[in-house]
Amino acid sequence: MSVQEEVLEEVLEQVTEKNNNQIVLFNDDFNTFDHVIEMLIVACDHSALQAEQCAMLVHYKGKCTVKTGGYEDLVPRCSKLLEAGLTAEIQ
Repeated sequence: MSVQEEVLEEVLEQVTEKNNNQIVLFNDDFNTFDHVIEMLIVACDHSALQAEQCAMLVHYKGKCTVKTGGYEDLVPRCSKLLEAGLTAEIQ
């Protein structure tokens, strides 16, 4: 393996480790679809269609990964969801 290949492999491993976190949104019995969709658009930068699809998955499956990325990026996004009354956590 050449030095260039070794360096590229190390960089790819670092990028993979940084994006290993995810926000998981859980179903509840009190938030409306419209509220969940609006908050996914605001907090996670979803398109309207993407937010609607995630809301449906949460409703029917009980949970859905709504955002992946670095921990530092996900903390404020998850906080927005929690402040809006949604049930979410970073895994």
